[in-house]
Amino acid sequence: MKRSTFVAALSAALLGVNALPALAQDNYPSKTIRFVVPYPPGGPTDLMARMLQGELSTRLGVTVIVDNKGGAGGNLGSAEVAKQAPADGYTLLLAASGPMAVNPTLYRSMPFVPMTDLAPVIQISAFPLVLEVHPSVPVNSVKELIALAQKPSSQLAFASAGNGTPQHLAGEIFNTQMNTKISHIPYRGAGPALNDLIGGQVQVMFDILGSSLPHIQGGKLKPLAVTSAKRHPSLPNVPTMIEAGVPGYELTGWHGIAVRAGTPASVVQKLNTTLNAIFNDPEFKKKWEAIGTPVVGGTSQQFGELIRKETARLGQVVKNAGVTVD
Repeated sequence: MKRSTFVAALSAALLGVNALPALAQDNYPSKTIRFVVPYPPGGPTDLMARMLQGELSTRLGVTVIVDNKGGAGGNLGSAEVAKQAPADGYTLLLAASGPMAVNPTLYRSMPFVPMTDLAPVIQISAFPLVLEVHPSVPVNSVKELIALAQKPSSQLAFASAGNGTPQHLAGEIFNTQMNTKISHIPYRGAGPALNDLIGGQVQVMFDILGSSLPHIQGGKLKPLAVTSAKRHPSLPNVPTMIEAGVPGYELTGWHGIAVRAGTPASVVQKLNTTLNAIFNDPEFKKKWEAIGTPVVGGTSQQFGELIRKETARLGQVVKNAGVTVD
């Protein structure tokens, strides 16, 4: 009896040890979640994280903290999640198209490999950009901007949220296609770049529509064109870049959420299910669309496929435009 009791106890103990990881997954989440934004506060990426912060906290029942880690075109914050965070779902990354799909071609050396070091959770945005100028710039169309930029005396400069961001890529493609030499000034995020554009320290910017729209509506910025295939309903009188005379010009920035590779599939699925539920809420959906992007959502596999395709497509765009930061 004693021997059988001992064996039973030992078996139960071993079973308990082996069950610990599964138990931890079943209890997810049970502590604070850190939500890393790889850009400074104030830009559209930061805005999206803060809109989701409260919703995630309420639905998951734990505190969610937004942590801004800007630098190197989004590489620093993204690499921290990809290489340093535990693979347990308690560190989320606001994954932007720059570090996820553009930077692997733009930078000679990357501190992480998006496709293998990170696990996709869900796509959350698909933003068109808007080509805009400070009201002091004496142009009212893309053709007038091109003519001004091509003058030998031109000192125009365009701001971006940093090297490798959609704002940077959009400006470089424009320079290549239109044979202009508008100087690039990279900032540590879209917020600081937009502030200097509004202040007149820089004259031109391709910005994500959602963050610039209030300033356009307030007369602080002058829109010339949008980079989407169709006109945006928020700016029905503003032409697309193609309509404005830039052949084949179409570029959309996107965002999603990712975690470190190796995070349990059950945790990724719970995050995906929770986020889809947030985006299916009519009240939240209305607020989300008000910042200039449709609700996307979908499966983690669909977001992974987007990253794969966009890495190839945008990488080729970078090569064709001859853009480099090294």
